[in-house]
Amino acid sequence: MLIEQPSLFLRWLYPLAYWRMAHNDHAVYLTFDDGPIPEVTPWVLDVLDHYQVKATFFMVGDNVRKHPETFEQVKAAGHRLGNHTFNHIGGLRHSVHKYMLNVEKANAYIRTDLFRPPHGWMKWGQYIGVLQHHYKVIMWDLVTRDYSTRLNGRDVLRNVQRYTRNGSIITFHDSLKSQDKLLYALPRSIEWLQQQGYAFKVFD
Repeated sequence: MLIEQPSLFLRWLYPLAYWRMAHNDHAVYLTFDDGPIPEVTPWVLDVLDHYQVKATFFMVGDNVRKHPETFEQVKAAGHRLGNHTFNHIGGLRHSVHKYMLNVEKANAYIRTDLFRPPHGWMKWGQYIGVLQHHYKVIMWDLVTRDYSTRLNGRDVLRNVQRYTRNGSIITFHDSLKSQDKLLYALPRSIEWLQQQGYAFKVFD
């Protein structure tokens, strides 16, 4: 992942990707990457349910294969599903053919039209391949950096408070390395967003 907000270069590089939704809509789109993880994802679902918020989960196909019960919990709760490749592969190290095989292998389990590349990068040919397979590429307007060992939960919350704006696509991670920061930051972030009057939406 990169810094909290993507550069203009990245937005230019993937022009048909969704980086931010409607600027005149006082709403945000919560997203979670890298699950499902049994030790983390059910807790995230409980928090979202408590605050009556729907989100989008960009899932790693192999995690879905290993943890089908957790995957079904996400589906049953009515959240939107996204493809995050089967093995969380970085696009720069793989051919277009191998990358697309990994994407489609994941989608055999996830079955969605939404895609987010791991690490926020992919080659131009991979980007075109994803579009040709009729995926909507969902990037982000704000990465909370909950995965960073240099940040604590308060730092993650401050990122949300500092960078959120109308139409923000906000990225958290339902992963083990983010768990300690999520415990602090996720409920407080949702409460703060609600206090600011933001609606919570998922992608069409």
